Amino acid sequence: MVVAGQSWEFSKGHGTGNDFVILPDPGGDLVLTPKLVAALCDRRFGIGGDGVLRVVRTAAAGAPALGPGAAPEAAGTAEWFMDYRNADGSLAEMCGNGVRVFARYLVATGLVASDRMTLATRAGTVTAVVTDDAVSVTLARPTVYGESSARVGGRELAGVVVDCGNPHLVCPVGSERELSGLDLSRPPEIDPERFPRGANVEFIAAAGAEPGGTRVRMRVHERGVGETLSCGSGACAAAAAVLRGEGRDAGVVRVDVPGGRLAVSLTATDCALTGPAVLVAHGSVDISALT
Repeated sequence: MVVAGQSWEFSKGHGTGNDFVILPDPGGDLVLTPKLVAALCDRRFGIGGDGVLRVVRTAAAGAPALGPGAAPEAAGTAEWFMDYRNADGSLAEMCGNGVRVFARYLVATGLVASDRMTLATRAGTVTAVVTDDAVSVTLARPTVYGESSARVGGRELAGVVVDCGNPHLVCPVGSERELSGLDLSRPPEIDPERFPRGANVEFIAAAGAEPGGTRVRMRVHERGVGETLSCGSGACAAAAAVLRGEGRDAGVVRVDVPGGRLAVSLTATDCALTGPAVLVAHGSVDISALT
């Protein structure tokens, strides 16, 4: 076991500005408490990030960490498990940008020999393809299964509930100007009965059609984090909501977020999320300085 007072290796990466502290832990030796995760993600007193990605072999993660969707027997041939924690230390089922950065890290560090791989997550297994310019992950198709609303700055905004392995509420607004004016410095108020474990809340505005697909702008407030520059699973949820509104089951939606652009391609069976994933730093962190 690694204890306080020792140093841990880390890397830092991001996908369209959605940034992560990456902790290599092949043997499952690191003890990550919520307090320590929050300290690592602190942007002034720690490394800073929207979350932590622990890189652990699936066989070493253990069923409690994996969760029911990715227990060892369900993970198949996935050698690596993405143990993702939100910035407040809470566990999350899925992180679309996180799993793309995770795949980039595995290839860059030689932990996998191929640019194509299967990865285990708490939401089940996903496949990833890594190229020089982008990382694409194929996830389960999002499920749109109801309606709800979010209250922001005294306004009630109607939305649709989407399951991407983690819970989302997608709320369209009338214009890009209205989207820019939303105050997301506080968590949107959502129905606690509908979302007993909270939800990522996406706000989207139509940004016109493009050859080969639709384009929207998106801002997101992530549970356990706050407003982020991007959210991969949120982009998938937004794409599913947009296509549903257009009466389509499949198609391509380009999602512009404050940190860049993501492309989401939905078919009848799955969802491909594609965009840049970049490693920006490597080093070691003194745990005793954080505790």
